[in-house]
Amino acid sequence: MTTAAAVSAAPPAPPRLPSLTGLRWIAALLVFGFHAGTMRIIAEPDYKAVIDALFTLGLSGVQFFFILSGFVLVWSARPGDSRLTFWRRRVAKIYPNHLVLWAATLVVAWWFTDPVLPAAALENLLLLQAWDPRPGWFYSINTVSWSLSCEFFFYLCLPLALPLLRRARPKLLWALIVAMPLLILALWPAQELVPEVSRWWFTQIFPPVRSLEFWLGAVAAELMRRGLWRGPGLTVASGIFLATWVAAAQWIRAELWTTLLAVAYLLVIAAAADADVRGRRSPWRSRPLVWLGEVSFAFYLVHVLVMTSVLRWSGTWGIGFAGWRGPAVVLGFLVANLVLAGLLHRFVETPMMRRLAPRRPARPAPVPRQRAAGTQAAGNDDVPERGSGARGEAGEVGQPSGRSMYVDRR
Repeated sequence: MTTAAAVSAAPPAPPRLPSLTGLRWIAALLVFGFHAGTMRIIAEPDYKAVIDALFTLGLSGVQFFFILSGFVLVWSARPGDSRLTFWRRRVAKIYPNHLVLWAATLVVAWWFTDPVLPAAALENLLLLQAWDPRPGWFYSINTVSWSLSCEFFFYLCLPLALPLLRRARPKLLWALIVAMPLLILALWPAQELVPEVSRWWFTQIFPPVRSLEFWLGAVAAELMRRGLWRGPGLTVASGIFLATWVAAAQWIRAELWTTLLAVAYLLVIAAAADADVRGRRSPWRSRPLVWLGEVSFAFYLVHVLVMTSVLRWSGTWGIGFAGWRGPAVVLGFLVANLVLAGLLHRFVETPMMRRLAPRRPARPAPVPRQRAAGTQAAGNDDVPERGSGARGEAGEVGQPSGRSMYVDRR
């Protein structure tokens, strides 16, 4: 086979999904708003009521990230990638930022003379903390990195499960789409089988449990990859999400939130991806939103550490700022965290991804339109980050009390 023939036989480069990158920022903003509320930055009751009304369900942003991670990685998986190549690329994507924030958190702990258990620090460094049910341990060191611990478990499993997913019949895939939200709902009665002290960990942290959201996105991506996905368009899906969000915040019992929001998130993710594939209009692929989505991984890693450190240093931890200063401080935190996230993305995440991740073969030349008609796009790994790699992150869900990020000695 000639070189030209080999190039033409190679699967076409899959379309980018910039709308999913833009949506990442919305999810990261929800997580930020949730923490801004739980940290009591705003002392004025009227102003705080607005934050609470907007971001009460912000902790569910992690569902979006886990569902999106499963969707993107299945959509982007390439037949020629080995398991080792996939795992190496995932480590290169998320570990450098994690290592920088792990070290920064220990420096802050030293500055405030906070006790740090060496075992907890090692557990966090190796991203094993989500497997530890002891209260506080799964939130040790940099609190939000518990979600990376879950993601590492997902990454380990995906190359093993992907061949089965590729061979699954459509009826089985649709059955899984229905089953996953029902299993998420079943967690609420199932937690009664777990000691009360470990129920938050079991429902919110335990990696196999949280993987239900990841597999929900993975199965949806496989259906879309085959051209079998049937769901509402982006406008209708967004309306369903907004209606679900308002209803969940106002009237629906907390036990149903995770199930309903998981379905709403999936519909929006699939609709946004479909809009990108078909070239339809999407408000989420503008340049500013795409950039915000690209730095959202770094943003979520830095935001809790920055806010808690400043609040403790200023003596306002648990007290907040009176009057208009409260909202102003929240906006200041938003800008400061974005600046730090941009620097981390530019000088750590991107160059380390290029240095550590295995190099990809050159993309094949574009196939003429008449020859490409009817071909199915495979996924491009690390879609949709325009070459910088798919974010392997998720926003933090939890620590509603806003407690210290360190494990104490009690």
